[in-house]
Amino acid sequence: MEMTSRFSNFDSKVDGRNCDGLVNHNGETMEIRVPLSPSGKRLCPIEGGNLYRLRDRKFLLEDKKRLCSWALGTAVLGIMLMILHAELCPVVYQPGSVYALSINGLISFSTGCLLILIIAFHYKDIRLFISDHNQVDWRIAMTSNRVLGISLELVVCAIHPVATYLRPDMGNRLGEKSEGNSSAPLCLSSSHKEVMLDVELLLSALMFLRLYLVHRAVLLHSKVLLSASYRSIGSLNNINFTFRFVLKLLMNQYPARTLLVFIMFFWLSASWMLRLCERQEQVETGGMGTALWLIAITFLTVGYGDVSPHTSCGKVVCLFTGVMGVACTAMLVAVMTKKLALNKGEKHVHFFMMDIQISKRIRHAAANVLRECWLLHRTTQEKDNSGEHRHHQRCLLEAICVFRHLRLKRRKLRDFASEMVDLSKMQMIMCDLSANWNSSYHELEQRIISMEQKLDELSRSFQSTSELLAQALHHSRQDHR
Repeated sequence: MEMTSRFSNFDSKVDGRNCDGLVNHNGETMEIRVPLSPSGKRLCPIEGGNLYRLRDRKFLLEDKKRLCSWALGTAVLGIMLMILHAELCPVVYQPGSVYALSINGLISFSTGCLLILIIAFHYKDIRLFISDHNQVDWRIAMTSNRVLGISLELVVCAIHPVATYLRPDMGNRLGEKSEGNSSAPLCLSSSHKEVMLDVELLLSALMFLRLYLVHRAVLLHSKVLLSASYRSIGSLNNINFTFRFVLKLLMNQYPARTLLVFIMFFWLSASWMLRLCERQEQVETGGMGTALWLIAITFLTVGYGDVSPHTSCGKVVCLFTGVMGVACTAMLVAVMTKKLALNKGEKHVHFFMMDIQISKRIRHAAANVLRECWLLHRTTQEKDNSGEHRHHQRCLLEAICVFRHLRLKRRKLRDFASEMVDLSKMQMIMCDLSANWNSSYHELEQRIISMEQKLDELSRSFQSTSELLAQALHHSRQDHR
């Protein structure tokens, strides 16, 4: 792949101070030895030779993988802190207290760390782009799509509840007005600050968008991206190693496990989001058990109608759950169909046994036709036996119909079996035939060459014979004279 091409272009750009090996200086070959550096320490910048670009590319990929892991962990930590704050406030502590401000501060701190990690990840990505394309100016890598993607990621990762910082005194009013109400939604007053409540609710739900980092982590930690053989064969076949390709591999190798993990995670997260949305109306769907039941029946497209969402946010969550349920059901049907389908060997065995059974039934049907023909012929020789004659005629027609039906069934079976031809096997057969034809052609060519050589030898022998005869005639004439 890229590594092979870069090794092939390695020339005398590398000087004797940076590497070990043989280099040419003014046409002379000299051996240069430099002690190896400790593991993890870089010897030269990316602008060095092609060998160092390969080494730096490996280091940059490792740095990207490490930064992506830290970013995903930080994003999950922020989401867990948000869920913890939404569940504990105001049940365990009152809004505006030290605990509430501490947890909100931790959420903001994790958000800042996540933004820093995202920026560092894209910095490594830009350096990797420069190393791969042998560029010097980093502004070449800053295309409009890349800038838009980085900006969108920063906006998504910066989303977190900030209503507590905007009006910290609202917590005290909420604690005074909601004494004895342990199920108040979030940490805001629903009577005085409904707009701020909706904003904090929306920001809390949108924090789940940080989980887009899962697909990046799966891609960077997959064996497909880390395996040199995978990348070499994929580059020869023009295959882009994206998350879509990795997801297809996971669905082919571990379909049940992948679907189960996704469905369970989606079920729990959607149930909690529905509970978060419905808690502000103090309805029965604000409980976790009812939310789990509603999300389950909506995901399975059953919809008993015993419970339903009351808020606009809850209706949106249920609508999205129904769409995802239909998609997951389609994938589950495809997986089950693939698991229950026969493989090539099983299909060949099944068709072979079916063909044997139908052939036996055809032979029995043909024997029945011959027997009924003989019985009909025997009854025609007898007189005053019309009832038996009609009975054998009827049996003969039934036997002929059964025989034709079985022949048609065997023809359909063989046609269907012929459609299941293994293309790779046919290709191997054609390759063997072409190899045999080539060998026979070479053998025929050699025989033609040997025949030409023999013809040349015959012509030379005829010529020498004619010369000998001419000389003998000349000597005989001289003797005669």
